[in-house]
Amino acid sequence: MRRSTLTGAATLAALVLTLTACAPGGGSATSSEAGSATASSAALSTDVAAAGDITLTVWDQNTDPGINDAQEALNTAFQEKYPNVKIERVSRSFADLKTTLGLALDAPDAPDVVQANQGYPDMGTFVEAGLLRPIGDYATLYGWDTAFPAQQLSLNSFSADGKTWQGDNLYGVSQTGEVVGVYYNKAKLAELGITKPVTIEDFGAALQTASAAGTLPLEFGNTEKSPGIHLFGIVQAATLGATGVNELVSGKSGAWTDAGTVEAADLLTQWTTAGYLPTGSSGISRDAARDNFAGGGSLFYVDGTWRLSQLGEAMGDNVGFLALAPAGSTDPVTTGGVGLAWAITGKTTKTDAAAAYIDFITNPAAAAVLLENGNLPAVVPADYTPAAGSLESDVISTWNTVNETNGLVPYLDYATPTFYDTITAAVQELVAGQYTPQQFADTLQADAAKFAESR
Repeated sequence: MRRSTLTGAATLAALVLTLTACAPGGGSATSSEAGSATASSAALSTDVAAAGDITLTVWDQNTDPGINDAQEALNTAFQEKYPNVKIERVSRSFADLKTTLGLALDAPDAPDVVQANQGYPDMGTFVEAGLLRPIGDYATLYGWDTAFPAQQLSLNSFSADGKTWQGDNLYGVSQTGEVVGVYYNKAKLAELGITKPVTIEDFGAALQTASAAGTLPLEFGNTEKSPGIHLFGIVQAATLGATGVNELVSGKSGAWTDAGTVEAADLLTQWTTAGYLPTGSSGISRDAARDNFAGGGSLFYVDGTWRLSQLGEAMGDNVGFLALAPAGSTDPVTTGGVGLAWAITGKTTKTDAAAAYIDFITNPAAAAVLLENGNLPAVVPADYTPAAGSLESDVISTWNTVNETNGLVPYLDYATPTFYDTITAAVQELVAGQYTPQQFADTLQADAAKFAESR
């Protein structure tokens, strides 16, 4: 299914060669970092060998097979290029990282490089506590400020006090792009005579058709709770629109009790009541749901593009991917953005090596390694052409489209430091029929209002 432009060995060789050619780029540092004592460009160096024999402790959440393979390959290549550097990797699931990273960053032996989740819960908290180093100076040195789209850099930025997300200090760069969307079984879609849905209305009609034919319309497992955010997020994106969700999550305007959010909750309730989702989804794990879809147990499955490798390998060319558009539109609007930001910690003394490592695992040569292992790079090389009709082609096409049409909306848990727990619990209650759509919306708004009062 997957097509790569380079073989594994050739990719690693190209990676090493490309690093040699990776000269510092142009551009300017973000304004508020220019005068920062911790971000002075005068002391920066790209000479990793000058650091002597060192160990870089790196925390990541690249635990899924495809991204884990890519990370292992990149770490190996980095150590081959710089034999004076040993990478000590600590890889944890997203949930484990969320619960342990803060303590690790505050410890005397804090890691040197970490993946930090964007938004107020993690990155904002860490910035406020001085646990992450601003990297605008290194962005200028390595050209990250021109290599990555401004929207991506904005997602990884905060004000220096950690109070304002998408502020003017850059704290990380991302390795991967992410889109949450709808995976579909191509054979089942054809058997049911359903045209690939474009809008949220099309999707609802397809669910109804599948159900009437005795096919489980939408696989869903929410034991870990995070799948619930994604399912609700793609529906809300289509009912509220890109501007509405962006304004709401960033706290600029709107309320979680506004019509678009209540409508999304109402749709999810209707689908649950109609039996479009499996009974007892709160007791079904995320992986079990994925496996059931991959095995032909349902027509649709909602998840992120980080499932590209696993579903591609399991289903071959029988799986497609799409993002839904609001009613009356053909431009998809959906949850997504970039993978967790690779950041330099506030306590490390190995900043030059840390920056070189981040550049190595996010540059164009690294993108080739990511693609080869079934991942979506944050910036897809312009000359890369996936196989026509493949899942990879669908994913890259969707990624490019939502970027070009400003159809990406942020993850909803970025909204407040407590929003992840609030919304994941609320979606479970909604799907279980314990919350009405209005009660669901009221719960989210109460969390947002409390945070707004505290700022």
